[in-house]
Amino acid sequence: MGRHFLHDTSGATAIEYALIAGLISLAIVVGAAQTGKEVKASYENVADRVTSANQ
Repeated sequence: MGRHFLHDTSGATAIEYALIAGLISLAIVVGAAQTGKEVKASYENVADRVTSANQ
C-alpha cells in the first residue's frame, strides 16, 4: 500500500495544471488591463479632437 502512494502522481499533476491555469489567468488580466488603458487613451484623444473642433 505504501508503494502505491510513492508512485501516485495525480496530485502533482493537478497542482501543475492549477499553476498553469493561474499563470494564464494572470496573463489575461494583465493584457486586459493594458488594453483598457490603450482604449481609454484612444477615446480621450478622440474626445479632445471633437472638443477642439467644436470651439
